[in-house]
Amino acid sequence: MKTNVAVFFGGRSVEHEISVISALQAINAFDKEKYEIVPIYITKQGRWYTGDNLLDIRNYRDLGKLIENATECFMRPEYGDYNLYKAETGRFMKRNPVIAELHVAIPVLHGTNGEDGIFEGLLETIGIPFAGCNTLSSANGMDKVTMKMILRESGIPVVDYVWFTDKEWFSRKEEILDEVENKLGFPVIVKPANLGSSVGIGKAANRDELIEKINNAEKFSMRIIVEHMIEQLKEINCSVLGDADDHQSSVCEEPIKSGDFLSYEDKYMGGTKTNAGMQSSDKRIPADLPEETSKRIQDMAGETFRVLSCHGVSRVDVMIDEKDNSIYVNEINTIPGSLSFYLWEATGITFPQLMDKLVELALKRKREMGRKTFSYDHNIFALGGGVKGAKGAKGSKL
Repeated sequence: MKTNVAVFFGGRSVEHEISVISALQAINAFDKEKYEIVPIYITKQGRWYTGDNLLDIRNYRDLGKLIENATECFMRPEYGDYNLYKAETGRFMKRNPVIAELHVAIPVLHGTNGEDGIFEGLLETIGIPFAGCNTLSSANGMDKVTMKMILRESGIPVVDYVWFTDKEWFSRKEEILDEVENKLGFPVIVKPANLGSSVGIGKAANRDELIEKINNAEKFSMRIIVEHMIEQLKEINCSVLGDADDHQSSVCEEPIKSGDFLSYEDKYMGGTKTNAGMQSSDKRIPADLPEETSKRIQDMAGETFRVLSCHGVSRVDVMIDEKDNSIYVNEINTIPGSLSFYLWEATGITFPQLMDKLVELALKRKREMGRKTFSYDHNIFALGGGVKGAKGAKGSKL
């Protein structure tokens, strides 16, 4: 019997289109002799749809027509119910019909509301096996401030930074500007704290530019981070596959940037292939690095994956300061563009094998979690008395 795999993509995110590209690449890589793929597209408004027409990327040119020809669907937030239901309403309908019984979920949702733990929390509530980071590690990996705090505490090098909220920016602007100037100096990089794909990122070489870039970044996030900018910069990426206790690192790549840092256009529009996602960007694979440096980056990527308790496939982006060859972790992408399949192909793992591994990891984690205790059989309400402070209770104690 085939394994029914639900691939979730799209979502309420500025990285919506990149998610569609990554998901369709992954769906095409599955061995159809082993898996029955159920595509589940989440619109920018948050509605779910399924159907074969979602498998052709050309159909996304007209989103209205796309969803008109698809089937709206949903999952019940009930533990143990792995069914995908048709979203129908009617006076005499007792229960929505089942479209498919799902066995495994693969989220391919980039950015906000998908890669940040929100969607993973839903999957954990339902209890369905899924590949990728859980709620906690997704949230920690997505938020650049929290991630850097954890990494620094764990002895993994990150560049100096200053962070603040959007409300703080408007209430104590001059203090923040002074702090950045005094602690970091110029130039700096300004980023929304919880976005990927270089959205909202800008370089500031002076105070006026800093104000301009922060004003732009706060449109995208409630938390903003300003980082020391490495001027003699070489950016290197390395993917990690597995779980926190058993993982491997891929070969390294050097993405080719057109400016001071990798832009959205560099990542997704740099190559000659259209609709090819991160695969299309200009890069050197493997990166032109001394063997010792590559090994150090692979180890650092694996340790970042472990410290953040990651799962599935991630991509760790590091920065080399060529002035003194210092290496810093820049960020982790817990659901990387194109699932970093091109890095694994260069490492010796084909895209179909990568998808096999993700399904195996999902089922393995489900088995391991099934051995943990999450509740006790005792019912304190059946022990007599009541609860102190509850209405109708008479001096009972816990």
